[in-house]
Amino acid sequence: MMMEWKWYLWFIRMAVMLLVLERCSWCTTDACLEHERIALLHLKPFFNYRNQLQSWVEVKGSDCCKWERVECNTTTRRLIQLSLNSTKWEDNMEYVMDNRNLNAWYLNASMFLPFEELKRLYLSGNVIGGSLENEGFGKLSSTLSNLEILDLSENYLNDSILLSLSELSSLRYLDLSINTFEGSSHLRGFQLLSRLNNLETLDLSGNSLKNTILFHMRNISSLKTLRLSANQLKGRLDHIHDGTQWRLTNLEELDLSGNLFRNNTISFPQGLSSLKSLTLYNNHLQGSLDTIGLSNLTNLKKLDLSVNQIESFQSFKDGGRKLELTHLEELNLGYNHFNTSVFASLNKLSNLKSLSIWDNGLKGSIDMKDLEAFIKLRELDMSYNELRDLVIHQELNVSSNVEELYLDHSTLNTNILQGIGVLSSLKTLSLYDCGLIGPLPNHGWCDLRNLEVLDVSGNALEGMLPHCFSNLTSLRELYISGNHFQIPLSFAPFANLSNLKALLSNENKMVTEPSFYTSIPKFQLEVISLPKCITSQQLSCKLPTFLYYQYDLRYVDLSHNNFSGTVPTWLLENNTKLEDLILKGNSFTGPLSLPSAPNSKVSLIDISQNKLQGQIPTNVCSHFPHLSHLFLSKNAFEGDIPPCLSGMKDLSILDLSDNQLSGRVPEELITKNSLTILRLSNNNLSGHVLPVILNANGLSKLYLDGNNFSGEMANVDVSISEFPTSLREINLGNNKFYGNLPRWMGNVSFLERLALSQNGFEGSIPMEFCNLNRLEFLDLSENNLFGSIPSCFNTLNIKHVHLHGSRLSGPLPIAFYNISSLVTLDLRGNNLTGSIPKWIGTLSSLSVLLLKDNHFHGEVPVQLCKLDSLNIIDLSQNMFSGIIPSCLGNLTLSTETNKILTDSKISPRLTGDGLVKTLGALGNYYYPEGYLEEVIEFTTKSGFLSYEGNILTYMTGIDLSCNNLTGHIPPELGNLSEIYSLNLSHNKLTGVIPSSFAKLHQIESLDLSYNNLSGEIPNQLVELNSLEVFSVAYNNLSGSIPEPKAQFGTFIENSYEGNLFLCGAILHKSCSKTDSPSTISTLSEYKGEDGLIGTYDFCVSFLVSYVVVLLTIFVVLYINQYWRRVWFSLIGKCITTCRYSNVGNFLTYHIFKQ
Repeated sequence: MMMEWKWYLWFIRMAVMLLVLERCSWCTTDACLEHERIALLHLKPFFNYRNQLQSWVEVKGSDCCKWERVECNTTTRRLIQLSLNSTKWEDNMEYVMDNRNLNAWYLNASMFLPFEELKRLYLSGNVIGGSLENEGFGKLSSTLSNLEILDLSENYLNDSILLSLSELSSLRYLDLSINTFEGSSHLRGFQLLSRLNNLETLDLSGNSLKNTILFHMRNISSLKTLRLSANQLKGRLDHIHDGTQWRLTNLEELDLSGNLFRNNTISFPQGLSSLKSLTLYNNHLQGSLDTIGLSNLTNLKKLDLSVNQIESFQSFKDGGRKLELTHLEELNLGYNHFNTSVFASLNKLSNLKSLSIWDNGLKGSIDMKDLEAFIKLRELDMSYNELRDLVIHQELNVSSNVEELYLDHSTLNTNILQGIGVLSSLKTLSLYDCGLIGPLPNHGWCDLRNLEVLDVSGNALEGMLPHCFSNLTSLRELYISGNHFQIPLSFAPFANLSNLKALLSNENKMVTEPSFYTSIPKFQLEVISLPKCITSQQLSCKLPTFLYYQYDLRYVDLSHNNFSGTVPTWLLENNTKLEDLILKGNSFTGPLSLPSAPNSKVSLIDISQNKLQGQIPTNVCSHFPHLSHLFLSKNAFEGDIPPCLSGMKDLSILDLSDNQLSGRVPEELITKNSLTILRLSNNNLSGHVLPVILNANGLSKLYLDGNNFSGEMANVDVSISEFPTSLREINLGNNKFYGNLPRWMGNVSFLERLALSQNGFEGSIPMEFCNLNRLEFLDLSENNLFGSIPSCFNTLNIKHVHLHGSRLSGPLPIAFYNISSLVTLDLRGNNLTGSIPKWIGTLSSLSVLLLKDNHFHGEVPVQLCKLDSLNIIDLSQNMFSGIIPSCLGNLTLSTETNKILTDSKISPRLTGDGLVKTLGALGNYYYPEGYLEEVIEFTTKSGFLSYEGNILTYMTGIDLSCNNLTGHIPPELGNLSEIYSLNLSHNKLTGVIPSSFAKLHQIESLDLSYNNLSGEIPNQLVELNSLEVFSVAYNNLSGSIPEPKAQFGTFIENSYEGNLFLCGAILHKSCSKTDSPSTISTLSEYKGEDGLIGTYDFCVSFLVSYVVVLLTIFVVLYINQYWRRVWFSLIGKCITTCRYSNVGNFLTYHIFKQ
């Protein structure tokens, strides 16, 4: 019995020990330390913008080593890296500089003390303004002895933090770039950085440092990399301060780019003898550069002098003109003023491997003999010059070594391809936009059997690819976009290129070939881009046949062709690594079908602008679980939005606009954290979307316009909502919202663009809108708003204001006074009164002024002439009077890109091995970061047209019609050579049509109808070759109409009607010899502008009128007996009266005389 108890106790003891061991194993091996997990949770409230730390959950036992942005030691499970960059705000550096510090906060560095083995800490882009008092980084020095990397870039730190940073003696890498350091207020701070004996890399780029910083850096002897770009350094480089020399004996990389060095002498002290890389990009170096000081940099391997104004090299000491750096391997002289003589001054650089001399003064032919000293040259970039040819010799040493040659944006002769085969080692040849024309030659370039990358895109090459093209068996990347090649659907010319991985052939033409051709290509592409290739409708049913044999595709762009049938899901089934599928702008029909098996690699699908119907498949989410971009707009999809889209954790952009979707929007879709852009415009969606929008913590841009959403926004209970800090752009226009404008909108403080047009809002604009200090676009048009605009609007930096079609009243609001940022002011169709105030001249950026259809009066102010950016003016349908200011002719009407809303366009990126180096630049597909458009409506060409996008940037016009303007048309308006539309109709203008209008070379619409203009139509107007609409109807013009040639041959009778004395074939009225216009020029603008009719015309018109009156009286009296009696009775009385009157006058005269 005792033995059984012993065995029993022993068994219990072992079980307990196993449990303890199991527990310890879990603690030390599988999970992070508990106190570090708790410390991370304490950090979370400070660094959780848009819920980026959602994996940091407060669940006991949760392994924090598996949390996002956390890295642990695999053995000790202690935290060694913490990446909290950009987790406080989205992109704080986009804010206006003057307001940046408003968002700054102060960090308690003690929160990092529990992480005793922390090696790398990234805190960039978090709006940190400094540390709390006595809680700076110095407190970490004793505990975090392993901290080697600290990144504090893109914050608002200043010199005051340097003292605490100097105590982190273990640091090897310190990044303080893009902050507000000045190097003056706390001088000892930078000096104390010399305590950091282990510091190897220091980045102070993008601050406001002066030359004194170089003095303070002189003793940090451990430094290997020092970056001081984009500061305010200037003057000489050799003596830093009081003759003190640098002691940076270990410094290998020095970046001084983007500063203010202007001197022609670059001289460095002996203390930089270890320097290997020097960057002086984008300074103000100019003329002949004295390079004697560079001789001290005996180990220099890389030198960047690009983006300066250097013309040549010269040593002012010994008169030499050669750059002597025998170890130099990489030299960048791009964007300077060098000419072809520069090669002679570089011929002592015997170790040079890379030479960039893009965008200089190289002209004509380059003889490759000039480069024969560079026997080790591998890369040569001479892009953006005026080169026409390369003279290549068979025996040159450089010919056998150069591997990369870039001649983009030159004007080359196509014959260059015949001689370039001598460069037998060439691996990369780039001839983008070089003016190459005609077919490719069938020899020379085909001998480049080592060629891996070939770019001939953006030229005018044509025809079929030559048979010798198959010799390029090493080719991996081929760019032939933007030419006129004829590419067979089978892609037979590429069939033998077994190494080909990327093919971009945008905007070429695909052609059919004999049906018996069944070649199977040897290549397996990873990237294929063929947009805008199909031009024949006969090919609209076929996809390129070679695609059926591809199984390794990652990127496919077949957009904007005429492909039809069903969506080719077999592309997804055959290519399991496919990431981006772009089928936009084709004619695919039927329901959207999905592949038979899920594809976890797919990141982007764009099937917009097709003819797809039915419902969006509900299993789209499970088939593409890692989808980040989905574009299905401009189809005919109907039904509900699949609820599963709300659960896709990687979905960032969703565009379902311009379909026939109905029902409600899933709330989770708006509030999901990963989604940044949601576009549901122009569907049949309904329901209430408030207060859901107020919980859209991750959403940046929301477009719900053109639907049936309803509700009273002002009555939403905002007390239970957190206003989203991420929302930048909201478009709720063209819906059924009603009531007052919501005051709580002013609390969405980061809002930049707001569109609420075409709803049922009423009342006045709330004062709270003035809190939107980042607002640049506001559209409240076509509502029932009344009252005035809050005067506090002039505190905003707003650019575009649209308030047309409401009931605003009173004078032009003082709210716009002195807003120097204002570009567009649209107040059409309101009840505004008064005159245009003189302060209109303070709107220095104003480009578009639309005041049509109000009740303004007074004169057109001359202050408009001072607005240099003004190029669209619409003052029509008001009560303006007086003359047209002649100074309007001084307006330049230049192209203004600020008239449109600019949004970056992004090209997709592959997550693979980075095969295509410039897919974004050479590809055709981009998706915008925003969809709100600036649209300007303007009456021209006898119609009401809308302008947007690039067309808007070029549009110029003046409309002063339907007013009470008087006087002559100023001849100075003829100076508006860039104007496209001029409308002065329906006024009371007199005088002649200025012959200076013949200088309006760009004008497309000219309307002078319904005035009192006289004289002849200047024959010089026939020189207006762009004129499409012309009207001088209903004036007092006379003489012959202009010759019916050029554009004037297209105008019909209604352009001239209502002018009794005009003649010409179009008017079916011949001009007699005496009536014909004189060959001598019309009366001068100033002599004939009194509007008097000629003597001959006056006599004729008087005689005709007199005869007509007499005949009318005779006919009436003859027909009507009653009127005849009345008439003769009246005549009798007049005779009697006149007789007595005359006798009376006679008697009075004689009596007075006596």
